[in-house]
Amino acid sequence: MRNAVYPGSFDPLTNGHLDIIRRGARLFDQVLVAVLENEGKAPLFTVAERMELISACTRDIPGVEVHSFSGLLVDFMKRMNAKVVVRGIRAVSDYEYELQMALMNRELRPEIETIFMLPAVEYTYVSSRLIKEVFRLGGDIGRLVPPPVLESLRARLGVSSPA
Repeated sequence: MRNAVYPGSFDPLTNGHLDIIRRGARLFDQVLVAVLENEGKAPLFTVAERMELISACTRDIPGVEVHSFSGLLVDFMKRMNAKVVVRGIRAVSDYEYELQMALMNRELRPEIETIFMLPAVEYTYVSSRLIKEVFRLGGDIGRLVPPPVLESLRARLGVSSPA
């Protein structure tokens, strides 16, 4: 079985993330969406909440499982019998960071391969950080996040976005 891991904080999940998940699911038997437990980043949603949102938004995509992990990604991958990391890159700045991570992962476990995927054009500028910022300021993000995420943002932040 060809398992791939799509790691990230997903705080919150965006349509750009979903685009990568859907397309990854066509390439691999299983896509393990791995939510990083990194409370040092002061996330808006807990790991459990993010996992629940991702599960709700990927329910209809065959072969997708949602997990959480802490520590080294390569250790999680070993536990899950996965040898491929899927990463979305939007710009050159993403590539520079992701290249360093991919090379370090290969150093730690030479059998690990990293696949870079470009998001659909309409999501190339979308990041979770930007989504939260625009939403807090009352911007319309309805086309950029799945409906359950929009509702969760409204409930959490008490902001009435136009979307």
